[in-house]
Amino acid sequence: MKTGTTYNGLVNDSFIGQTVTLHGWVQKRRSLGNLIFVDLRDREGIVQLVFNQDQPEVLALANTLRNEYVIEVTGLVQARDAAAINPDMKTGKVEVIVSELTILNEAKNLPFEIKDGITTAEETKLKYRYLDLRRPEMQQAIIRRSKITQAAHKYLDNNGFLNIETPNLTRSTPEGARDYLVPSRVYPGSFYALPQSPQVFKQLLMDAGFDRYYQMARCFRDEDLRGDRQPEFTQIDVETSFMSAEEIQTQAEGIIKQVMQDVMGIDVPTPFKRMNWQDAMDRYGSDKPDIRFDLEIQDLTNMMKTSSFKVFSETVNNGNLVRAIVVPGGAEKYSRKKMDEQTDYIKRYGAKGLAWVKVADGELTGPTAKFLKEQTSELLTTLSAKDGDLIMFVADKFQVVCDSLGYLRKHFAHEMA
Repeated sequence: MKTGTTYNGLVNDSFIGQTVTLHGWVQKRRSLGNLIFVDLRDREGIVQLVFNQDQPEVLALANTLRNEYVIEVTGLVQARDAAAINPDMKTGKVEVIVSELTILNEAKNLPFEIKDGITTAEETKLKYRYLDLRRPEMQQAIIRRSKITQAAHKYLDNNGFLNIETPNLTRSTPEGARDYLVPSRVYPGSFYALPQSPQVFKQLLMDAGFDRYYQMARCFRDEDLRGDRQPEFTQIDVETSFMSAEEIQTQAEGIIKQVMQDVMGIDVPTPFKRMNWQDAMDRYGSDKPDIRFDLEIQDLTNMMKTSSFKVFSETVNNGNLVRAIVVPGGAEKYSRKKMDEQTDYIKRYGAKGLAWVKVADGELTGPTAKFLKEQTSELLTTLSAKDGDLIMFVADKFQVVCDSLGYLRKHFAHEMA
């Protein structure tokens, strides 16, 4: 086997006139009799190979190629004819005229096509994970992850942080989830726990004088799989001594800036806009708010102290909150059935219910409207609500209100986009 000259996806017009050796997987073969075109794929992309009758033995062998055969080729890079240039490919201006072909491995018929956007069942893709990972979108995701790790290492190394590995086999520590347990061979009946985070170890490192620590820490939590929960995951784990909150925020911004520059080619301006925790919770219902859209949460607690709607006034008199969000133009889109679905959904956050009204001709309509009739004008003014808008209220404890309206805010923003 020869040493490859470069990756297939990197063969561009700078290689024109050069003889190159390439390796990869056959993405597609197109036969025109005395002329065969093959798309050869590797992790960097695809390049077009050309087999012609100038090399009859090579042409005959190329005729046996099928999708996902692994091959090695040597050939001359030449410019494509102007009419054949493919602007959608990185290598679309060139092709390789093959003079040597070696089949390294044949392939059987595949359970699914190696391309992006396939609708194959997840179970099938996971069963043939090695095939699924050949798809360009999967490979690019893993390559991007590698680049993110590189960029984070670079920033932290350049800013005085020490990359220190901590043990994975340790005793159980009080964390927020269940531990994965590993039986000990040396001490029968005893178990190690896999770390949910390196919390204890990094605090020991601070005590020991390693004032800036980091690692790409592998963490394990015996939890049910959810959108924001994984049984095992990797985090950029950092601990510092002698740093203020402002300094820690600056370092975090620096990591993000470095990653975005190195991975995406985007220069993110710093410092970032900042808000305190209370403002984030009050306005967005989350300490990690999405501020790309409005739909801010608005407080009606003082207004509802004397409301004739007992659900609201009693909530306030019990020391809790009444807050609302306005969805512009949402009145027509959302039926009572759809609103009932959202009412059921927010019960998972502990909410007892969801009150809502629609605005039409300067008045409130809907199941809660009759209870708020006396406050219609004040509500519309305070909330800046207009005809066609949908208003939703949650009355409960602080965290319940934040969680419920935080979810509704994102849900309705997504659906109204």
